[in-house]
Amino acid sequence: MISETENHKKLKTFFDDEYHSLRAYAKSRIDDAADRDAEDIIQDVALKLFSRSDTASPIHNIAGFVYHAIRNRIIDIMRTKKNKVHMENEMEARLTEFTEQFYGKSDNSYSEQMKTALKEAILNLKPVHQNIIRAIDFEGYTYRELSKETGIPEGTLMSRRHRAVALLFNALETKKEHKN
Repeated sequence: MISETENHKKLKTFFDDEYHSLRAYAKSRIDDAADRDAEDIIQDVALKLFSRSDTASPIHNIAGFVYHAIRNRIIDIMRTKKNKVHMENEMEARLTEFTEQFYGKSDNSYSEQMKTALKEAILNLKPVHQNIIRAIDFEGYTYRELSKETGIPEGTLMSRRHRAVALLFNALETKKEHKN
């Protein structure tokens, strides 16, 4: 059996003792972002650090080393965010095209029962999801306008709307399954 290196032991002890502090730190740095999770960031960093702990030179300041790695990972995520938002929009457009090919173009005629179910589902959403649906889909705001008004980044607003639409879809599907 291979014995653990000194770096591996130090990292294991540090992550065991400081996991909640690390998560709080990551969460404070990514603040209100719906598309990023502090625990995912900590897990990514831990995986990279542990996978390289045997080959790295000795780590003398373990806390500084780990916090610096987390900060760098957050910066990397923030830099790649713009490309991700563009890809999500492109995928959503392709999905719309696909559904139109599969189901045909929508004529926007929905039954009163469907409209009532949709209103009820919207009211059951958390306020943050209700607000984005109302602003974008009913009040006609653009993401840019809403971002300027609220100070929330456009990508975050897009993620929130995407999540809200997914929650609405699941709620309506569940309701549909119960009726059948």
